[in-house]
Amino acid sequence: MSESHPAALPGVAIVGGGPAGLIAAEVLRAAGVEVDLFEARGSVGRKFLIAGKGGLNLTHSEPFDAFVARYGARRAAVAGWLQRFDADALREWARGHGVETFVGSSGRVFPSDLKAAPLLRGWVRRLRESGVRFHVQHRWLGWDEDGALRFQTAQGERRLQARATLLALGGASWPQLGSDGAWVAPLQQAGIAVAPLEPANCGFDAGWSTHFAERHAGAPLKPVVLHWTDLHGSARQLQGECVVTATGIEGSAIYAIAADLRDAIARDGETTLWLDLAPGRDAARLAADLARPRGKRSASEHLRRNAGIDGVRAGLLREVAGAALPDDPHARATLLKRLPVRLLRARPVAEAISTAGGVRLEALDAALMAQARPGVFLAGEMLDWEAPTGGYLLTACFASGVVAAEGMLAWLADHGTATPARGADTAMR
Repeated sequence: MSESHPAALPGVAIVGGGPAGLIAAEVLRAAGVEVDLFEARGSVGRKFLIAGKGGLNLTHSEPFDAFVARYGARRAAVAGWLQRFDADALREWARGHGVETFVGSSGRVFPSDLKAAPLLRGWVRRLRESGVRFHVQHRWLGWDEDGALRFQTAQGERRLQARATLLALGGASWPQLGSDGAWVAPLQQAGIAVAPLEPANCGFDAGWSTHFAERHAGAPLKPVVLHWTDLHGSARQLQGECVVTATGIEGSAIYAIAADLRDAIARDGETTLWLDLAPGRDAARLAADLARPRGKRSASEHLRRNAGIDGVRAGLLREVAGAALPDDPHARATLLKRLPVRLLRARPVAEAISTAGGVRLEALDAALMAQARPGVFLAGEMLDWEAPTGGYLLTACFASGVVAAEGMLAWLADHGTATPARGADTAMR
């Protein structure tokens, strides 16, 4: 049933139970503010848990300037958040929750037990003990004509008035976990500018033949060197790992350059990614190896023995070159060192690891409050920024939650509805 009059909350509302919302709740409670947190699903932190299934990558250990550069066009804005709560602060925060971290060989930072569940359970327990009130199965619908928050619940629509509100609703990737982008329409109706949601850290379709897809889907390419041209026309390259899929290609190396590939496709209709299938040999050595007498061996056996090209690499070579596979060893070596793979489209945003686009940062002030709706703050992946995997996504989500919570404290104090506790601005350090 629907309430005829909205109920008044004693403090603030946080909508969204991901890392940005949970860390904001922690900051606000440390300052003595009453907090009610609303989550559309039956429990909080679902995407956080799934992300930690293979070992929770909390953050990265690289120097601050290199870290900030990972945020591309939004690096200046995200740098401001990270100056308040950076990778070291996140590791210290985890330690404060009884979780030690370590730096892996790639520079990524993980909990010592590599698990997300113990950290999340302890975190939520502490938040409950501190007085945060959790309300699950509350799907946010927007605002009513009087500015009250509207929620869909199993008992019908519920309307609530809060002194201030933080929206931390996630992007549109992994909608089965709750972040489905349904917040776009209510925000646009409220006059808050939203950039179109797009896939980030995603795979791409390459239009493989049925034969190749059935034979090689799931096969890893490692190591491989990727060559591409970024949107500024600069030639780029990256060595890493990727995987052939039934429709194209994905994996950590692809995710790292996905923004360039996605934007090139948006501009040109498609793009080309060049693969070096023999990164351990230069073109001259590879040509010399391929020039060795073949004898009675088949062409595929000759490739395997003299160039290490077999399995998915041999299949990919023939998929791309087909009948045009050159006999000349120098031409064949050139092709193996720079095999062109035509990318047609990014995979749908629902399949992506994260989301690009979202609430435009220009629509917010420095405290992440919506200029069109005073008292409403926003944080996390629903904002218009993106980053590759490697701990950068989580770190910025945490940092934006801290910045928004501190902005709420300042706004409440200015409006006479709350006074931040002494030392609240250093509570997370």
